[in-house]
Amino acid sequence: MADTVLARNGIWARLNRLDMAWLVTGLIPGALLAFDPVSFRPAMEIVIGAMAQTGVFILIAISLVAYAKASGADALLARAFEGSTVRMVVMAALLGGLSPFCACEVIPFIAALLAVGAPLPAVMAFWLASPLMDPAMFTITWAELGLNFAIAKTSAAVALGMMGGYLTMTFANSPVFTDPLRKNPKLGGCCETKTPFGDKPLWAVWTDATRRRLFRDTWTRNFVFLVKWLLIAYLFEALMIVYGTTQWVGQFLGGDGFGTVLLAAFIGMPAYLNGYAAVGFIGGLMDQGMSPGAAMSFVIAGGVSCIPAAIAVWALVKPRVFAAYLGFAFIGAVLAGLTWGMLA
Repeated sequence: MADTVLARNGIWARLNRLDMAWLVTGLIPGALLAFDPVSFRPAMEIVIGAMAQTGVFILIAISLVAYAKASGADALLARAFEGSTVRMVVMAALLGGLSPFCACEVIPFIAALLAVGAPLPAVMAFWLASPLMDPAMFTITWAELGLNFAIAKTSAAVALGMMGGYLTMTFANSPVFTDPLRKNPKLGGCCETKTPFGDKPLWAVWTDATRRRLFRDTWTRNFVFLVKWLLIAYLFEALMIVYGTTQWVGQFLGGDGFGTVLLAAFIGMPAYLNGYAAVGFIGGLMDQGMSPGAAMSFVIAGGVSCIPAAIAVWALVKPRVFAAYLGFAFIGAVLAGLTWGMLA
């Protein structure tokens, strides 16, 4: 009996160590080959073609992120949180939309800001904008959805950050934002990182062995990360194309009206898995009839509420502040969707 329990525990331990994303990338082609071999080849051609199209952008994106890490450029972000609160909100939203942090790396950064007394409105602005856009996300979005969509999403990220920051500042004395922090916040994340404070940038990273190693490690880690999630996105896109979901997408998300944009935000908040995977997924949906406004609403609502980003907020603040964070994200997503729907 004990041997059976130990064996079962050993199997579960090995399963827990598996990367489910890589498992999915293997299971989908395997299932196609086993149950529908006729569809296997066209689906794989779609995936390979999509990866080839975005390959150059992937290399540019991961190189930018690796250089930002190795040079210590993220130390400059701390300067956004100096001066008046009004100025801090603007700078925090701008830097949140442009910083190279992934969602989980925001946790120690925000923890450090709160520890040194950064006001909650500025932190909220950074929190809302940061998960939505970074150099890697911009280049991948540009490759898949076009430059105009990438610029519009960046603008929406900054605008959402400013909206959330100023609303937080306006209602700072309300019961929602009074005493916002948890007593014993649980810090952590999926990335190995450190607080950006204390280091001066070294732009010539190739002159320092430690920075060269950091560049190499960051480049490799982000390459694997992006390829993994983009493969999943393109596999699902291929399935949608091969099995034809055009009618379903056109029926529910094909219009630019308020109801369509609202529905896209509702769907995006719980359904969003990963920002990079979502780009390819949305590309496939738009090819099949999803409206530009619904697409923008989906990526804004989902990006802010995705699990890594949400955990970063939940770990540090009380539930009422977390609820405000989600509320800001939903309202901002609907407004962004309606605006982009009219412009596009």
